[in-house]
Parts: sequence; C-alpha cells; structure tokens
Amino acid sequence: MREIGGYIEFEQFHKEMLHESAIKLNCGRNCLAYLIKMRGITSIALPYFLCESVKNICKKYNVNIRYYSLKDNLMPEDLVLKKDEWLYVVNYYGQIDSMQVKGLSLRYEHIIVDYAQAYFDKPIDGVDSIYTCRKFFGVPDGAFLYTDSDLPEPIERDESFERMHFLLGRYERSASEFYNEYVANNQIFTSQPIKYMSKLTQNLLRSIDYDQVRMIRTENYTYLASRFHDYNLLNIQKVEGAFAYPLMLKEAQEVRCHLIRNKVYIPVLWPNVINEVNEESYEYQLANSILPLPVDQRYRIEDMEYMAELICKGVWNRGGVL
Repeated sequence: MREIGGYIEFEQFHKEMLHESAIKLNCGRNCLAYLIKMRGITSIALPYFLCESVKNICKKYNVNIRYYSLKDNLMPEDLVLKKDEWLYVVNYYGQIDSMQVKGLSLRYEHIIVDYAQAYFDKPIDGVDSIYTCRKFFGVPDGAFLYTDSDLPEPIERDESFERMHFLLGRYERSASEFYNEYVANNQIFTSQPIKYMSKLTQNLLRSIDYDQVRMIRTENYTYLASRFHDYNLLNIQKVEGAFAYPLMLKEAQEVRCHLIRNKVYIPVLWPNVINEVNEESYEYQLANSILPLPVDQRYRIEDMEYMAELICKGVWNRGGVL
C-alpha cells in the first residue's frame, strides 16, 4: 500500500544523469560480470597495470586470463587475440581518445573499454563500455554499462541508505575520521552480486551540474599540466573533465609522504601491481611513480597553486630539480 504523509524524506532531484541511456548497475566490477555472463566470455587479455577487482571477477567466473604490457602512450601492445578471446582496455586518466578506441574496435572483434578514469568521455557505438561513479562523485556505489543486450535473468535493485554514513561524515568533518568506513564500503563490492543501481544513488546523480563539474576538472587539470609540463615523465594529453592529473616523478614516494604530512592525500592506485610485476617493467614504474593529483569539483585554481607549491618544496628539499 502506498504511503502518504508522514515525515519528509530526502529530496528528489530531476536533472538528467550523464549516461542516462546506459544500463545502471551497482558497481563497475559487476558491469564486467554482466558482460561475462551475457557474452559467454571464457578468455580475456588484461593489462598488467590493473586493479585486483577486475582480475578477481574474471577468476570468479572461471575466465582464462593472459596479461599484456602497455606502450608508452598507455595503449595496449600489439596483440594477436585467440579465437573468442576478449581484449580489456583501460582508458588510463582519459589519455586514450575516441579515435584510438575506434581503431582498436576495428582491429579486434571483441573488446571492452574501461572508462573508470574517463567518466566524461563518450562511448563508441558498438563497443562494450564501463563507467563507474565513485571516482568522480560523492556516491556510495553505482556504475553504467553500454552494451547491446540485456542479461536474461532477473536482477535485484541495490539499496544504499546504510552505506551513506562515511559520505555524510566526510561532508561535515575530516576525511581521515571516516577513511576506514570508506575502505569498508569498497570491500563490500567484492562479494556483491549483480544488482541494478539503487534509487538513492540515481537520485544523487540527478542533482549534479555535469557541465560545471566538467569545466572545473578541466581548468584544474589544465593548470597542473602547464605547471608540470617540463617535469612530468608521462607524455600526457589534454583531458576534458579529468579524473586526476597523473604526475610521474622519480621522487614520487618522497613527494607523496611530504603531501600527506601536509594533509594532501594522494593514493597509490593499484598497489597490487607493484608486487606482481618486475621492478624493471614499465607497469611497475607507472604504479610506483605516478601521483594522481586531485583536480575534482571541490577545488579551485588556488588549491592547485597550493598543492603545486607543496610538491615543488617537497622535491627541492630532497635535492630534486623542480
């Protein structure tokens, strides 16, 4: 029976979500699980430079894995795929443009593109594509999948209200106070089945001014790109609505510690890679030496200036060259 009256709940928003037309699921790894089941994927080529969650989903569904290396433009090395083998491509920091994705789709019959770090990039028609929300917005879960078929089995809808505490706490207090809850929320998805995106997450995503978010992220990224152009060991391209500015330095670990001491928190993305590959490999250098500097919508140019000065001082104090 429908309820009328009583106390007023969380406000309902009505803007259109970015990726409105995609299949709305509870997390990125379950977008891959959806594709594995729908496409009948039994064999896949994954990059060495990749988070554990993707590998674990493939293992969970008994998909045979082989690994490939990256070229210095973060594109896959030249591969010859086996019959019925799929290629998993990650759009690292939004550095792979639409023409490159189209080229891969023409060369390989079966590809999946992971846009977890390129939320504002448009998908290519006919290419299975995965987008995740938590790296770009303050939501507890959520992902979008572009594919041409529905999974022929019933899917429950997720619920998020019990996973909001760390986000609400972070809004009114410090990040460090709720960090353990944030980590615990991430761990939940290691065992979550495929579900549709929760009503609460969809509602939060309908409240966002995506044009403004894109503009702020682009301006912050552009400032850092101009500031560190001569020192970044990565040859990076301009990105609209960037996930982060990937600053690759030999002194990355020392600078990261210096930033943390000043309450600027820079994660090590995919630390599993450091333990899985040879220290001489390009993938080890990527995992160990990239500082993914935040450029998101919480910050303005003066924040980028402050962070850049901290980085310069951190290098200078250790005899660096910035």
